[in-house]
Amino acid sequence: MTTQMGDPEDTFLEQLGQRVRTMRALRGMSRKVLAKVSGISERYIAQLESGKGNVSIVLLRRVSNAMGAHLEDLIPDGEPAPDWPVIRDLLRKATANQIAQAKDILAGHAVSAARRPSFAGIALIGLRGAGKSTLGRMLAKKVGWSFVELNKEIEAQNGLSVAEIIALYGQEGFRRMEQAALGQLLARKELMVLATGGGIVSEPLTFDLILSSFYTIWLKAEPEEHMMRVRKQGDLRPMADDRSAMAELRNILVSREPLYSRASAVVDTAGLSVDAAAARLFNAVTPVLEQDARMFARG
Repeated sequence: MTTQMGDPEDTFLEQLGQRVRTMRALRGMSRKVLAKVSGISERYIAQLESGKGNVSIVLLRRVSNAMGAHLEDLIPDGEPAPDWPVIRDLLRKATANQIAQAKDILAGHAVSAARRPSFAGIALIGLRGAGKSTLGRMLAKKVGWSFVELNKEIEAQNGLSVAEIIALYGQEGFRRMEQAALGQLLARKELMVLATGGGIVSEPLTFDLILSSFYTIWLKAEPEEHMMRVRKQGDLRPMADDRSAMAELRNILVSREPLYSRASAVVDTAGLSVDAAAARLFNAVTPVLEQDARMFARG
């Protein structure tokens, strides 16, 4: 049966396309990469994202799995509460006893509060090319803390490069290893400046742990500067050989901006030299360094 404009099915497909497009951008995947990983043609994905898809649940599941996402995140059914992805993932990993305690809390019964995480230092978030590694290393040297790049920590713990991990285990496998590496870093209980991967905000539990354990700063720049810096680094993954790389980068930035904005502070490095950007970053963290670090432990 042919649907008419304004039909609920048209609306559903449009919303579905937008969800897929946003989810792809959050994970920093181009259509070409998503098509390769999911085994679905790039043309088909373009149709899906434009609201003209007619997908079976099996194909939709393949798209979801290729991005390491949950299928329900792609199904439009009203906007969930902001913390729903974190709550959902916690429930999936919870023990029977933890679920019982959660039910008691929701029912209004008093239980002992969980211990808040300790303050671990300063975490830098932002798109690739923001200067997280360069500025983070300079900041750590100035304040006398350890400097850690989370991606390099993942590689060291697993004996594989990030590219190899994704090729072997996919985005979902990489995100699991990312969360495990972060947990091991926090277990060291030492102050650090942490440079995170640009897509860490796409994993609710991991990003929530970052926000609750670190004073988090979003390093922000113009899209053109991000692209220029990434090209200088010789790293275009996952947008390599994509003629629409700049458009993809803008889409990623727009999609992630609400998540990056959850940071404790924003440092705009647009148009600044490395030294000027480093000075601005240090000024942003000075109030943190002057106070008792434990004040910034958030649950």
